[in-house]
Amino acid sequence: MIKILKPGLLTSFQDLGRYGYQKYGVIASGAMDQVAHRISNILVGNDDGEATIEITLSGPAIEFASDALISICGADLSPEINGDPAKLWRPIFLESGSVLKFGKCKNGCRAYLAIAGGYSIPREMGSSSTYLRAGIGGWNGRALKMGDEISLRTPGTLSSRIAKQLPKKSNTSFREAEWTVAGNALPMYETNPVVRITKGAQYGLFDSYSIDDFLHAPFKITSQSDRMGYRLEGSKLMLKSPVEMISEAVRFGTIQVPSEGHPIILLADRQTTGGYPKIAEIATVDIPLVAQSKPGESLKFQLMSLEESQQLLIDREENIKRIKQGVLLKYT
Repeated sequence: MIKILKPGLLTSFQDLGRYGYQKYGVIASGAMDQVAHRISNILVGNDDGEATIEITLSGPAIEFASDALISICGADLSPEINGDPAKLWRPIFLESGSVLKFGKCKNGCRAYLAIAGGYSIPREMGSSSTYLRAGIGGWNGRALKMGDEISLRTPGTLSSRIAKQLPKKSNTSFREAEWTVAGNALPMYETNPVVRITKGAQYGLFDSYSIDDFLHAPFKITSQSDRMGYRLEGSKLMLKSPVEMISEAVRFGTIQVPSEGHPIILLADRQTTGGYPKIAEIATVDIPLVAQSKPGESLKFQLMSLEESQQLLIDREENIKRIKQGVLLKYT
């Protein structure tokens, strides 16, 4: 069992999303940075779709009432276990009574805490993701708060082998792997990133000046941004002439432009359909770069072909497959 001693800014359970119900108006939700979420699970021997705790900017303090194998991936929010710094992107074994705390945000925006066996929380409509606005999923349909106590599921055989083989260092109260995930297998997190895009359905309806600004000028993420979407501030993007649109499907990473000309990137808690012109779609492999960007930071966009985007996604999935195989081979 774990107990939440301090909740942090926004701490909730997320998995890979709630699919199959958007036709009824139920949003997908899920982890904002699905790569960090998946790898965090893989490192503790879980299926990569198991729920993790998504931690935003200012992290929680969590007490462990039992021994646990964990991993923390994504943003560096200065994690500490019993006052000792803990490293990211590797399995960590801690003993009953340990307290995990997060401090200063060094880089990124969201960290993912996986635990071997998973958290004992219900699945609603096939997912444990928290849909905050509707109060569905996760822990009572809400962000975690002080005093919450969550039971844990029993770790599997692979998780137990990982925990037993982690080395103990004399200067820490926990055991962590000496290895980490290779850098070339991780998203290229950076401040003010260049984000690759493909043309949206209405790309050709925007005037040439707007297209030029969109592809060359930076856009600032405003404070009116959340898991539903990032509102961007910069050059106004205008159509060649007004159009009447029927609402149509949108996806994670759709960039749509309302009439005032300021683009919005639709994210994990996006609505099911959108009626604004869609200038671009963020390449799936670069969505983690957006998810780890904070309000006040800027994004620039780089156009690429759909074929290039697909090949990058294939390469990413091959990297994740290699991480799975590496963990399995190391602890078999």
